[in-house]
Amino acid sequence: MRTSLRFAAALALLFCWSGFAAAQKARPNLPKGFVGEYDVKYVPDGDAAQALDIVYPETPSDKPLPLLVWIHGGGWSGGSKSEMPYLSQLARGYVVCSVEYRFSQKAIFPAQIQDCQAAIRFLRANAKKYSIDPEKIGVGGASAGGHLAALVGTSGGKKAFPAIGGNEDQSDRVQAVCDIFGPTDFYTVIKQAEADKNVKNIFKWNTDGDPYHKLIAAKVGEDKEKCEAVSPVKYVSKDNPPFLILHGDHDTLVPYAQSEELQELLGKAGVESTLQKLPGAGHGGASFLLPGVIKLATSFFDKHLKGVDAKIEALPESEVSIKPATPK
Repeated sequence: MRTSLRFAAALALLFCWSGFAAAQKARPNLPKGFVGEYDVKYVPDGDAAQALDIVYPETPSDKPLPLLVWIHGGGWSGGSKSEMPYLSQLARGYVVCSVEYRFSQKAIFPAQIQDCQAAIRFLRANAKKYSIDPEKIGVGGASAGGHLAALVGTSGGKKAFPAIGGNEDQSDRVQAVCDIFGPTDFYTVIKQAEADKNVKNIFKWNTDGDPYHKLIAAKVGEDKEKCEAVSPVKYVSKDNPPFLILHGDHDTLVPYAQSEELQELLGKAGVESTLQKLPGAGHGGASFLLPGVIKLATSFFDKHLKGVDAKIEALPESEVSIKPATPK
């Protein structure tokens, strides 16, 4: 119970687009027996943002452990790797890591996915040092981080983006993905937002205030080539890893239909996937911290990274419903 509460408290930091502080926070207190390495460069002589934080057993484990990687959100233009929601999973037999990446004001797409893939390859190349099982890597993220986590999952192993940072002998595939309200299709997102009669999206599309537009430096919903290149749905195939998708149906930043679209395509490709709809929830909120939702996410990774016998299926709406937010 205490572990679940700590996990929930950590997740509470994540579910607000404006809540990702760019400034580094104080480094966390770690459980006895674990050490942390911070600002580890995964691209030699690279940008300051191309770094990660990792927490692993102080004494090398006799048996390598599965790894949970977090990719933070913040509209691809802010946020910090200092947010490490998976810390509570250390005691449950995981190594945990949080990845920083270049922001869109410094480098447009595909810089962000290139960074994330470089980090995955770096971690595999250093698996022995960090007691990582290189065949059991899970990735999660919320919002912009959810988008990048989903893209890591669907594009892994396809060499869709030029590799950077070396370690090219290592795979950038992962074995499980938890996508928390991440955008999945830049070509359809505007139409989906406009079609949702219950939720008014807050962005003025294709302006300087539109983070989608700033990421690709092209017209969202119009430049099909650039929109497809950045969209996780473009790379869906039967060899993708299992997905867990969490999304509220009153999201004013990322239409719920984005996750429905990804879920449908994964299903058609024969990929194991679960979409947990959170009725009334916006871009984060209390629904994501319900015990059942926390248990679902924990069981998902345990099943696919630790081989635990667990049935992963969406919870009934009656168990995760909250009163819809009043549109402004």
